[in-house]
Amino acid sequence: MLAVCCLIFIAGCATSPTGRSQFLLFSTDQLDTMGTQAFSAMKTDLTISTQAVENAYVQCVANALIPHVPKSAFDGQWEVVVFADEQINAFALPGGKIGVYTGLLKVAETDDQLAAVIGHEIGHVIAQHSNERMSQSQLIDMGNQALNAVLAANEVPQNNMIMSAIGLGVQVGVQLPFSRAHESESDTIGLILMAQAGFDPRESVTLWENMAAVSGDKPVELLSTHPSEATRINNLQNNMPSALVDFNNTTSRPQCG
Repeated sequence: MLAVCCLIFIAGCATSPTGRSQFLLFSTDQLDTMGTQAFSAMKTDLTISTQAVENAYVQCVANALIPHVPKSAFDGQWEVVVFADEQINAFALPGGKIGVYTGLLKVAETDDQLAAVIGHEIGHVIAQHSNERMSQSQLIDMGNQALNAVLAANEVPQNNMIMSAIGLGVQVGVQLPFSRAHESESDTIGLILMAQAGFDPRESVTLWENMAAVSGDKPVELLSTHPSEATRINNLQNNMPSALVDFNNTTSRPQCG
């Protein structure tokens, strides 16, 4: 069992675009298939916007970003869909799928700000965060099953209580910080992506100031899957100098608004 686990770990080792070590168990083809299936289901379950202006606007921003996405993330035709929903959200899935909710367009007030969000979401795909989270979950499940078997075999008292405590510890100590690391990494990747495409990276800070203004009560950052707006802004500002170099080095200035 130990030998198998070691082989799995060695096979799954990878490095993210920002140099962070990753553990990946799934192939790109597997993730692309899953992303395509999930997107098809969403297009069936959700209302797709029929507003020509909204669709053209979002498509324009996405089209400016896509040429700067590494082919290793997806080498094909991206699909962009606007969903008529008041959620302030967007997403990108493996397999070249991008979804934007119309509610986001009320908070992302300019094409630069919308590019910051879409760039962030594409960043998740570039960094293979879905693969990493699924791989982590599978590894944790394997570990929990093995530990539970050991506790049961040795007739350890309060087995269920111990397993519950371990589960909470894993969530707070591993999974939530891991999710926050993904969000911060995607912010960084998205910042560079939007700058390379000719969108003003400084608008990413304004975007998160807008987000903070509309956010209601949220869990403390320690227990949240996302960093606080203040943490995100600080991270963006730390990476702003290199983003501005990319922005100033391109003559492209998309006009989508």
